[in-house]
Amino acid sequence: MKPAKTILEVLESHRGQRHIIVLHEYPDPDAIAVGYAHRMISAAFDIEADILYSGTISHPQNIALIRALDYKLMPYEEGFDFSHYDAAIYVDHQGGTVSEIANQLNTAGVNLLIVVDHHEDQNLYEAEFKDIRQTGSTATIYVDYLKHGLLKLETSNKNQVVMATALMHGIMTDTGSFIRAAEEDLQAAAYLSNYRDAELLNLIMSQFRTKQVMDIIHRALENRVNVESFSISGVGYLRAEDRDAIPEAVDFLLTEENVHTAIVYGIVRNDALEETLVGSLRTDKYTLNPDEFIKEALGKDSSGHYFGGGKLSAGGFAIPVGFLSGDHQKEFSQLKWNVYDKQIKAKLFARIGVDPKLFIDEETH
Repeated sequence: MKPAKTILEVLESHRGQRHIIVLHEYPDPDAIAVGYAHRMISAAFDIEADILYSGTISHPQNIALIRALDYKLMPYEEGFDFSHYDAAIYVDHQGGTVSEIANQLNTAGVNLLIVVDHHEDQNLYEAEFKDIRQTGSTATIYVDYLKHGLLKLETSNKNQVVMATALMHGIMTDTGSFIRAAEEDLQAAAYLSNYRDAELLNLIMSQFRTKQVMDIIHRALENRVNVESFSISGVGYLRAEDRDAIPEAVDFLLTEENVHTAIVYGIVRNDALEETLVGSLRTDKYTLNPDEFIKEALGKDSSGHYFGGGKLSAGGFAIPVGFLSGDHQKEFSQLKWNVYDKQIKAKLFARIGVDPKLFIDEETH
């Protein structure tokens, strides 16, 4: 059997091309950092690369991070022209949340070249190079590439220092400030410590929560149901720009005594009045597999794709509301939320092994 190519060999064989780096929907610090790192690495092979994202970037730390990178990410819009690109790169995801972009790439004849991710293998798309590992962050994988000489870092290179700082931020956020870090994550951080800008990192991470985020965390606290050491909360409707409040709320719920797993979800409505039920899971229970939990609890869509998945200590899901989407009368919207809220709770309680009627009937009365 022919040995698999290394990422260096793949990039070398595509020298001089133009690539599109696709981040997952509503990218987090890990995705933003590795997207930027891959763009810098590509430049060493005379590959011009753009970074594309869908959704909205609204978290104050993410906005500060992008400003520090001094690079404008490209927002995906309907009609985006992919014909200028020779290949596509997926980082920190495997295509599950960007199916529309994946279809457009396929229509334009742009092949998927590289997939690098730290979540469970979803087996969604084939690529010339795939590196899917169980690490705390995708940034950890990219640091491994750097350590093996894919790009030689120098403290005199401002862009490389900013990249190292961004990768450190990615590792810290995805491992809960190293609380959930494994050995390889800590080794990656130790390597980056020689190049990162500590003051810049502190500036990025010290951004305050907005009033909207605080209100959503308050909603999560008010609406939570605690059962079998799980804290489950629906927060109702959110604007697309407030979507990042969901993982912040779930992190907050996880700090409650006797809670080992928290799940927060809400219906996100964008400017086009399209709606998606979005949720986030965090756990401190080592024996709970977020990927398996979400897949078993929520299942698949009509095309056979799971509504969500996860990694070592976290997971997420997104379920299109579809036909019922829209800015209808308040009474209708409330009825719609009640149905989705009860359905999600019923599926989660059933997966936990608790009779959903005990809690759903109690809420009804």
